[in-house]
Amino acid sequence: MAFQQGLSGLNSASKALDVISNNVANANNVGFKLSGTQFADVYAAALNGASAGLQVGIGTQVGRVAQLFNQGNITPTGNPLDVAINGNGFYRMMDSSGSISYTRNGQFQIDKTGYIVNASGYRVTGYPADATGAILPATPAPIYVDTSDLMPVATTEVEVGLNLDSRSTAPANPWVPSSTTPDVSTYTSSTSVTVYDSLGNSHIMGLYFRANGSGSWDMYTQLDGGPTSATATPLAFDTSGRLTTAMPLTIGGLNVTTGAITPMSITLDMSSSTQYGSVFGVNRQIQDGYASGRLSGVTISADGVLQGRYSNGQTRNLGQVVLANFANPQGLLSLGNNLWGESPGSGQPLVGAPGSGSLGELKAGAVEESNVDLTAELVNMITQQRNYQANAQSIKTQDQIMQTLVNLR
Repeated sequence: MAFQQGLSGLNSASKALDVISNNVANANNVGFKLSGTQFADVYAAALNGASAGLQVGIGTQVGRVAQLFNQGNITPTGNPLDVAINGNGFYRMMDSSGSISYTRNGQFQIDKTGYIVNASGYRVTGYPADATGAILPATPAPIYVDTSDLMPVATTEVEVGLNLDSRSTAPANPWVPSSTTPDVSTYTSSTSVTVYDSLGNSHIMGLYFRANGSGSWDMYTQLDGGPTSATATPLAFDTSGRLTTAMPLTIGGLNVTTGAITPMSITLDMSSSTQYGSVFGVNRQIQDGYASGRLSGVTISADGVLQGRYSNGQTRNLGQVVLANFANPQGLLSLGNNLWGESPGSGQPLVGAPGSGSLGELKAGAVEESNVDLTAELVNMITQQRNYQANAQSIKTQDQIMQTLVNLR
């Protein structure tokens, strides 16, 4: 009798409608991946002596409910901790017990302990960074955002590039060592550089240049308006205006009274300086020190590097988000809360930095939308509704046939 086939069709259509309804319900769920119902026919293969040409199926069944991991649309949000995966891979998450799960939902935040977490409190894992900001590829661990002040760095090297006017003549008055700002009649040109001591305090290092004629210049230095000192070697230029004095120069004896290391010693490189027949001007000024700074924001690059921005204008790497991929993503076990778990069918995770191997890149300030196509799902819903009605009709027809047989008496 056809009741078996019709009933199996009703059950399968009902299961397919459940799957479609779940897709529709999660159409706005960030990182959600839609599922599709795959059916299989059923035959009584155990019947002995059945002829291949006379077999009649006994209905249908759900073969599997498979998730489709195709890319969802990427939508900007403006939140720097919203991160979308463009390509293959999953974020590797760790719960409080150390269990590992995986997700495509990149809506993250920093919790009260300084770890990057999702809405469920699972911590994002990745590679740590050392005190200098160097990434240390090792076993992935929860990424911690260190909010302590960035330590200051004392200035040790200064690079200055300037042009000294070759038309300049010697000043009218001789140079007089001074503990205040020198008299402008004793030097030709001057500039200043901000430098930092070991505690991050800023100081102004003045550089004064006095033309001697024939392409030679005396240079004097002064820190915070203190005593001036002359460099041991004058600055000399050839007839093409190029500096011939060996560089770098060592500027020592820079005393500070801030409680920092004193005296300071700075290496000064003026290799790019010139002496042309044009007005004095500074073209390049670089120094390697900075004051302490507080964390003012974070950014995540395409390769997953988490970089902190500090109030002193410096940046430092805080860690690197890693991704994991699987040989068979459809074998992952759905755990709810936008999470999947590893299973024997998925294979072992292949963990690496975003953009490496088969792993996709990250897009900060954006999220990956659900890959559910609402239009397609509504059409599928209509189709399964018709399938359900058709199977119900086959049961109704079989019932009418049985009623006819019962009435034959």
